Amino acid sequence: MNVHAESPLIAIVGPTASGKSALGVWLARQLGGEVVACDSTQLYRGFDVGTAKPTAEERQGVAHHLIDVLDPQEESTAGGYRERAIAVLEDLRARKRLAIFTVGTGLYLRALLEGLADVPLRSEELRERLWASVAAHPPGHLHRVLKRMDPASAEKIAQGDEQKLIRAVEVCLLAKKPLSEVHRAGRNPLRGWRAIKIGLSPAREALYQRIHARTDAMLAAGWMEEVRGLVASGLPVDAKPFDFIGYRELRAVLNGEMKLEEAQTAIQQATRRYAKRQLTWFRRDAQVHWLSGFGQDPAIQQESLALVRSQL
Repeated sequence: MNVHAESPLIAIVGPTASGKSALGVWLARQLGGEVVACDSTQLYRGFDVGTAKPTAEERQGVAHHLIDVLDPQEESTAGGYRERAIAVLEDLRARKRLAIFTVGTGLYLRALLEGLADVPLRSEELRERLWASVAAHPPGHLHRVLKRMDPASAEKIAQGDEQKLIRAVEVCLLAKKPLSEVHRAGRNPLRGWRAIKIGLSPAREALYQRIHARTDAMLAAGWMEEVRGLVASGLPVDAKPFDFIGYRELRAVLNGEMKLEEAQTAIQQATRRYAKRQLTWFRRDAQVHWLSGFGQDPAIQQESLALVRSQL
């Protein structure tokens, strides 16, 4: 019997290609659950092969949520994801189904569980003026501006990180107070839910081999044809998903700027780096129960099932 007043949700975290989707489906079948994708790339319709969306066959009759919910020209945000995920959670609770999140984007999971600070929305007009200011002044100008407005934030942002500097200055101007103060004002955490976090951490060399093999398999499965079709559909070249790993490289192949073999190597390298960043992010979370292997491994599956049952 569950003595907790809160409903449990499972969050499977780990680097790309570690088998999060496979483990999510397997646990859903064992525990009467449904899978909720927590990945900023899988939200987009039409971008299928390169975002490693589970195929109909891989889903094995298990319901999946928050895949294919955005058009390529829509913007994906942590706040927007949180709203959608909360609606899915309420539906699952009403139907007495266990929520199993497969998490590629750590920021989105944090936004869901911990909430977001009440940060002002972007102002394209203000951002244009700030970019113009960057272009008109010597390096370090924007960092000095931020240091005057918000010394605490300036200390945390590198002088060369113009994207973060512009966002910090933008928030200071729009909120009429320092970004650090906006963050201190607090977040609105998810209430009524208790997260059980499982982390997949395969050996590095085995993970890199899996990344390389998966890139090859994606190309064999028609990734290039998918990109060609998306470009031919008239989708603007600045649509956000075209910036995803692999899509930018394959577009370069279509434009004659890169050979396919070069693109393949570049995709594998970018994916390895991304996996490293994901692990760094997830390792900061002391609540994660780490398992040393892939989600497809029967031993890891049994270990995760025992872990979840002990927490329910």
